[in-house]
Amino acid sequence: MPKFTYISPEKEKFTVEAPVGDTLMEIAVKNNVDGIDADCGGACACATCHIIFEPTDLHKVGYADEDESALLDFLNGRKMGSRLSCQVIMKEDLDGITVEIPYPD
Repeated sequence: MPKFTYISPEKEKFTVEAPVGDTLMEIAVKNNVDGIDADCGGACACATCHIIFEPTDLHKVGYADEDESALLDFLNGRKMGSRLSCQVIMKEDLDGITVEIPYPD
């Protein structure tokens, strides 16, 4: 099974098994990853599951659509690699990737 690593706002690493087809938010919540609150339950309505990919990894996950981008625009900590983890589905080629979870706004 692929593995995925989250780095919490406190710089703690969480490397977890990541089932293909689950969202990165679902994976984080199931594994009690600090910093992913997921208040809206994955409905792309709150931005409490903000993660930051290295810009070089964005070709693997794609870019935010219009709705996701609008939510990200409200965040002070938005960066080029920002995505909402509820909108990124785990797939095999994400195996081994690390993302940062920023401090909440």
